[in-house]
Amino acid sequence: MKLHYIKLSLFIISSLLVSCTDMLDLQKDGRITFDEIFKDRDQTRAYLNSCFVNLSSITPNLDMTSYCDESQNAEVTKSGSPYSDWYKGQATAEWFPVPESDIWASMFEGIRKCNVFLANIDEADIVATADEIADWKSQAYTLRGLYYLQLIKRFGGVPLVLKPLAVGADLSNFKRATFNECVTSILNDCDSALMSSSTAFPLYNGSKTNGMMTRAVCYAIKSESILYAASPLWNDGTYTWTDAMNITKQAIDSLNPSTTRTYYALYSKKPAVDVAQNTYELFHLTTSDVARQDKETILQLGAKLQVWKYAGMPDTPDMISAGPNPTQDLVDAYEMVGNGEAPITGYNDADRLNPVINNASGYDPKNPYVGRDPRFYATIYFNGAKQNLSGTEKYVQTYVGGAAGIDQTDFTHTCTGYYLRKFNRWNSSKNNEADGYIRLFRYAEVLMNFAEAAANAVGPDVKVGNLSARDAVNLVRARAGMPNFPSQMQKDAFLKKYMNERRVEFAFEGQRYFDVRRWKLLKDTESFVTGMHIVKNEDGTFTYNRFKFTDRKTTDDKYYLFPINRDEVNKCLSVTGLNWQNPGW
Repeated sequence: MKLHYIKLSLFIISSLLVSCTDMLDLQKDGRITFDEIFKDRDQTRAYLNSCFVNLSSITPNLDMTSYCDESQNAEVTKSGSPYSDWYKGQATAEWFPVPESDIWASMFEGIRKCNVFLANIDEADIVATADEIADWKSQAYTLRGLYYLQLIKRFGGVPLVLKPLAVGADLSNFKRATFNECVTSILNDCDSALMSSSTAFPLYNGSKTNGMMTRAVCYAIKSESILYAASPLWNDGTYTWTDAMNITKQAIDSLNPSTTRTYYALYSKKPAVDVAQNTYELFHLTTSDVARQDKETILQLGAKLQVWKYAGMPDTPDMISAGPNPTQDLVDAYEMVGNGEAPITGYNDADRLNPVINNASGYDPKNPYVGRDPRFYATIYFNGAKQNLSGTEKYVQTYVGGAAGIDQTDFTHTCTGYYLRKFNRWNSSKNNEADGYIRLFRYAEVLMNFAEAAANAVGPDVKVGNLSARDAVNLVRARAGMPNFPSQMQKDAFLKKYMNERRVEFAFEGQRYFDVRRWKLLKDTESFVTGMHIVKNEDGTFTYNRFKFTDRKTTDDKYYLFPINRDEVNKCLSVTGLNWQNPGW
């Protein structure tokens, strides 16, 4: 949940250009040289392990949701709150509070280490089998592709440095590549990794999914990077939706190459009547559970989230903040479980306080939380929600004056009328760290990526092999207990419903911030958010009143990308003569 700030040193850039032979051409002082490293098996493995260290910089956390329309952070009232600065549009190149805004240096450090490893491993004088060497190389290629993907999602095109260069290299020619040049490099790295035999570089590592590079991670990286390349923000003609469709379909087919064994599948353990528990439990499975139950996780990073502490409810001892509170806008996105209809089709006013009720959906504004998509109950604590889906009889009270009542002056209470349930166990606390994990990649994302690409390329119902865009979305919805998308939908209608589906499926997983940007929908989605003010009447009924938060000032075009720290931009300008800063910053 911690915030990060940009720290870019010109030393990091320069270190990318240092060769393994020149960098350690030093007098003996106890330090080991690269020549010595790659003559020792243990040292070689240790150096490869060091390439993984930088994964810690991209461990998903919940703060990202506070910077898009998924949530309003309760700490907005705190003095010096980064959320207040963000909502007021006071972010700068020196003060950009979005999580992982400082990963530039860390990702390039990881890339440099991968470069050194790949430049030396083929000549390494160690005892190792061909399969071992192939596996190690594939891991390094995959890591480098992953590091570059994380960079371009945030900053756009970045310098492509794919080998160690000598000290004294001419830095004046050093420049940023385009976004899609970087995507080409990412795809090439993944393909290089996949050239290894499946024995050397496995598809599935059982319980070892926390930080492990596998063939499946390669396919997930390829799917996400090509989806971004085809999206409106980055589509310059280099890659098309057809490219994204074909590459992601290949990924789906490759994730389950055998008809006799399921390697990857959507998690589903409980019977159909308990689908809310299914969509909830996935994120609480530990790495030791994966081999037995969870075939959906492709890559998980980091330790358990402390939702109880940083996004909790006021009756939890030692909690610090209510944190990112789900917005009414997100709540409105959850369809009705009975027929898959949207409960609200629009608003009669610009402030989104008077919704247009879809009477055909079965939605009752006097009982707004009844009959909704099961993922709603697995993701959000609302007024009247049972804190545990089974067992305890404790119910959430978010009404004014309730035990967890709305209060916009106290950041230990919700400011929107809702709390986060996803990833949280009702009994998690300081002495019982029982909250779950965000997955960086999961199988559902690959299916959804295909649906988006195929719908854009050939339409919702056209089969690509054995799968259409509608088929892929329906698989995800079926796991959640939701009705299928209607057949024969027009592309625009399908994509509108798909975007809503993606919002619901990946709520609070860090996808939404980037999705609205790659779709170029920033002004449409993040101008302001709304909440729900609930009053308990004397007869025990409730009165529901929507309200609007102050307009956010973060919809200018410059907010499509992270800025690079201005001091470092100036240093690079003095060396290269080029301004590396992103537009508007």
